[in-house]
Amino acid sequence: MLTASMSVWAQEVQTTETAQEAVKNMGLGWNLGNTLDANNTSSTPDDDAYWGAADLTSETCWGQPVTKADLITMMKNAGIGAIRVPVTWYNHMDEDGNVDEAWMKRVHTVVDYVIDNDMYCIINVHHDTGADSDSHHSWIKADEENYTQNKTRFEHLWAQIAEEFKDYGDKLLFEGYNEMLDKLNSWCYASFNAQGQYDAAVAKSAYKGLNSYAKSFVETVRATGGNNATRNLIVNTYAAANGSGNWKTYLTDPLTEMEMPEAAGHIIFEVHCYPSIANNGLSRSITEIKRDVDDIIDKVNTHLVAKGAPVIFGEWGTSGVDAGAGATDYDLRRELMLQFCDYFVSQSKANDIATFYWMGLSDGITRSIPAFSQADLAETLAKAYHGSDFEGEYPVMEHMASYECLSEEKPLEWGNGITINSDIFRNIGNSFMVELTYTYKPDEDDIQLFYADWSVKPSFYVDGKEYEGDYNPSQEVGEDGGEKTVSITFDKATNELLLKKGLVIHGNDVTLSKVIVYGHAESPIKHITSDRREDAVYNLQGQRMTEAQGMCIVNGKLVYVK
Repeated sequence: MLTASMSVWAQEVQTTETAQEAVKNMGLGWNLGNTLDANNTSSTPDDDAYWGAADLTSETCWGQPVTKADLITMMKNAGIGAIRVPVTWYNHMDEDGNVDEAWMKRVHTVVDYVIDNDMYCIINVHHDTGADSDSHHSWIKADEENYTQNKTRFEHLWAQIAEEFKDYGDKLLFEGYNEMLDKLNSWCYASFNAQGQYDAAVAKSAYKGLNSYAKSFVETVRATGGNNATRNLIVNTYAAANGSGNWKTYLTDPLTEMEMPEAAGHIIFEVHCYPSIANNGLSRSITEIKRDVDDIIDKVNTHLVAKGAPVIFGEWGTSGVDAGAGATDYDLRRELMLQFCDYFVSQSKANDIATFYWMGLSDGITRSIPAFSQADLAETLAKAYHGSDFEGEYPVMEHMASYECLSEEKPLEWGNGITINSDIFRNIGNSFMVELTYTYKPDEDDIQLFYADWSVKPSFYVDGKEYEGDYNPSQEVGEDGGEKTVSITFDKATNELLLKKGLVIHGNDVTLSKVIVYGHAESPIKHITSDRREDAVYNLQGQRMTEAQGMCIVNGKLVYVK
C-alpha cells in the first residue's frame, strides 16, 4: 500500500492516457541499470538459499552508488523525459513470492525520484528472467512447464507491486518481465540453442509460455483496480528480440508469435536493440549502420505496431555498450557511435517509437556527484530528439585528489565486495594508492583483489612487500583481529590497467569500514590532502613507513625529515 510519503504525483482518478499517447509523450529515455537490478547468486531456484538472500546493499553490488534524487533531476535537465528502472525481485522475496518490505520501500523511493521530477517511470521484473550462468539462475522461463510451476508466484509478485503503486497516475508504467529466454537459454529466437539451431517443440512451448506470462501479468495488474484498471502496461517479445537480420527464417518469430494480452489501447510492446557498428574490430560505414536501423524499425512496424500497440526500444546501444571501460564503442570509435545514436533516436522518434538508452551517460562515481561520464553522448541524444537548438545541462566531474569509496561497514564475500570503477581512477590520476581500514577473523581471513572485469588478480604492494592477488591479515599483521589500516600500491603496468578496468576488493572473514583511493598524475600520492591519522607515514611510492625519514608523506602532506 502507498504510505504517507506517497509521491505528490500520485492521483486519485483513473488514468486516461492511451498507450500511443504515452509512448509519444515519454520523450527521450534512459535506464538506471546495474542498480536495483543488481544481483549475485550461485544457487538455483530449487535451493532455499536462492530466495530472499540479499539486503538493501544489493543496489551497490555491481559497482554503482546508491541512487539519489539529484541524479534523476540531472537527467531531466539534460533533456531526458523517462527513466526505466530495472528491478530484480527473487533475492528480495521468499519462495512464495512475498516481497521484503524494506525492498519494496526502496523501489518506491526511487520511483518517487522519477515521478516527482514529472518524468515517466517504468518499473519491471528484470533479472528474474535471463540467461543462466555460474552466478545467475532465472526462475522465469519462456516455457509451458515453467509457467505452470511459477504462475502463482509470478502473479502474487505482480499483485504486490500493483497494489503498492495503484494510485499513481499516467506517468508510471509497469513492464511484466525483461528478456525471457527458453529452457535452452536461446537468444535471437526460441530454440536457437537446440541442435541445428531449431526445435519446433521447444519453440512452440517457449512462445506459448511467454504469452501466458504476459496475459497473467496484465490480468493480475488489472484485477487490483484503481488506476491499474487502465494503466499502460508493457510486454516484451521473446528475448526482447527485434527481428532484425535475414540469416535465419525464424528471426521474426519473436515478433509474429507475440500476442496481444488484451484489447489494444493500454498495451505497449517492447524490444531491445544492440546493433554492431564494427566487425572484427573494423568500423562499419555509417551507410551500412543506418540501413540496419531502418531494417529494425521496418520489422517492428510490420510485425508489432500492426497488431495495434505502440513500441518502445526499452534498451538500446551498440553491441559494445557493456564491453568495459576502454573497450566500448564510445571509447574506440566515438565519432561513428555518435552518428549512429543521432540517427537511431531521430528515426525512432519519426516512427513514434520511444528509446531508452542502456545505462551509460552517467556511470559509477559520476552518478553520486552527480555528473555525466559521457556528456557528449547525452547531448547528442538530446539534440537528436529535441532538435539541434536544444540546450540542456551536462555537468562533468572535476579532477579529484582522492575519493572515499566506502564509509560504512561492509563484510567481504567471495564474488561480492567493493567495486572501484575505472572512472574513479581516471579522475584521480595515473597512479594510485588504495587505503583499507578493516577488521578480520583470524585463520580464514583473506582480502583478494581482481580487476573489475573479473579477468585477473593483479599483484600489489603492502609496506613494500609484493602480493599476488591475495592478502591474509592474520598472517601479516597478527592474530588479534582488531581494526587495521593498510595502504596498497601498484606497479606502472597495473596502474594502467586500473585506468581501463577498475578494481574489485572481495574476500572472506574481513569487514571493511573505509576504502579511500589516493593519487596524482605526477606520482602515486604527491599533493594528497586528507584526514588521515597523525601517525600515518608513507614514502613517495605509497609504502607505509615506521618513521618519517627523508622526503615522505606525513598526515597527507609532503614533508622532508632530516
